[in-house]
Amino acid sequence: MKISTPREVFSGEARVALTPESALQLKKLGHECLIETGAGLSAGFSDDAYRAAGVTVVATREAVYADGDVIAKVRPPEAEEVALLSAEKALISFFYPAQNKELLEQARSTGASVIAMDMVPRISRAQKMDALSSMANIAGYRAVIEAGSNFGRFFTGQVTAAGKVPPAKVLVIGAGVAGLAAIGTATSLGAITYAFDVRPEVAEQIESMGAQFVYLDFADSQGGGQQDGAATGGYAAPSSPEFREKQLAKFRELAPEIDIVITTALIPGRDAPKLWLEDMVAAMKPGSVVIDLAAERGGNCDLTVPDQKIVSPNGVTIVGYTDFPSRMAAQASTLYATNVRHMVSDLTPGKDGVIVHNMEDDVIRGATVVTAGEITYPPPPPKIQAIAAQKPKEKVRELTSEEKRAKEVAAFKAQTKSQGILLLVATALLLVVGAVAPASFMSHFVVFVLACFVGFQVIWNVSHSLHTPLMAVTNAVSGIVILGALLQVGSSHWLVVTLAALSVLVATINIVGGFLVTRRMLAMFQKS
Repeated sequence: MKISTPREVFSGEARVALTPESALQLKKLGHECLIETGAGLSAGFSDDAYRAAGVTVVATREAVYADGDVIAKVRPPEAEEVALLSAEKALISFFYPAQNKELLEQARSTGASVIAMDMVPRISRAQKMDALSSMANIAGYRAVIEAGSNFGRFFTGQVTAAGKVPPAKVLVIGAGVAGLAAIGTATSLGAITYAFDVRPEVAEQIESMGAQFVYLDFADSQGGGQQDGAATGGYAAPSSPEFREKQLAKFRELAPEIDIVITTALIPGRDAPKLWLEDMVAAMKPGSVVIDLAAERGGNCDLTVPDQKIVSPNGVTIVGYTDFPSRMAAQASTLYATNVRHMVSDLTPGKDGVIVHNMEDDVIRGATVVTAGEITYPPPPPKIQAIAAQKPKEKVRELTSEEKRAKEVAAFKAQTKSQGILLLVATALLLVVGAVAPASFMSHFVVFVLACFVGFQVIWNVSHSLHTPLMAVTNAVSGIVILGALLQVGSSHWLVVTLAALSVLVATINIVGGFLVTRRMLAMFQKS
């Protein structure tokens, strides 16, 4: 099959769906690759680079659609591009079927198959094809870089000869893929980073990256804590009005202290919720920055203007760009082309260049929105839940001083009882053995039992971190062993001599090794 890639016609789009590296991988699957001339220039890939990778460079968009069996794009196709499709062809691109009903119907009328990269189910097996996450990762990183270019100070705090510079305070709203990427970038730049999400299970992820999770004092109808936005398909669910009011009140409290706000709250197919309102912008300090990653769906900020950067009356910069991934076209193209290549790989199970559109496969079925002249959107839910909502951890009640005292007494009594029973059983066994064993055996047996007991108490009751310095103690135990072995090595019985010789050998290794380890450890504390 021929995988062909046209130049993107959307104004300002710099990404490309095929890179020279992904073309080499597609050739290994048995496919041929075609690309329209100049399609990769904006992303830094020349026609010569494609030719070197064995890609055929064609002159016109019409030739790309006519010669290709599978058309790989980034942006959803325009109406004139859909018109170039025909039966037996397949289109792989972002499509957003919920927002493009007319385009979906037009694609159905052509008889072609359409695989929407934005509809890849968010299950573990499909992560390698999750283009939304790939682009969101870049958008989150780029949002922090964009904030830095519009912010008039350092991110990290500094103490210089010219004075002390406080660190910037960054608030990230929404801890999905984009939010986590923004958190990681902001903390690595030295900013004090706060993050909020309606899903409490992401709090540990946020804190593990060095940011502080913003908790709400909110009790839901079930009596729980912050648990309000249970995950559905990998996204947060819309919040209740009561939860939203608590959320906005917390944001108003934080607004005067925050220097940079990055909003990422967006659920596919819905308008972006308004989370950073006009009065919050007015409460921010002059020179602060708001980066709205949900601008394409109306924005999370009241003042956001899609594809524009504006300055509020109080000097706060609001950035509403919708092309953050395209602003890092080389990296975005590399990741997206890899996602497309993995999709084609799943469509080519035999690695023989033949596309097999298996609608029984959860991933392929979920991403396919049109096939064989039928609209297959929306797909059935995947058999595996994307993210299981975690139950909130129950808080352990702090014990009172009386309860602690009672617990300690009960533990002491239980320990005393178990030790007493053990002592009684051991005494009984010793009496039974003494009744039948000769006197010479009993004297040796008693010494053996005492040695085991003393050795156990000496070693076991010491902290594990101190075992290395206690090599001298283990050497003493080994000395007892080697002494007993030397007394028995002159026995007339061959079995006793053999066991005694082995004991001497093992104990000697332990003693010598113990002294060497102890000497090396003590040398660590010497200056030279």
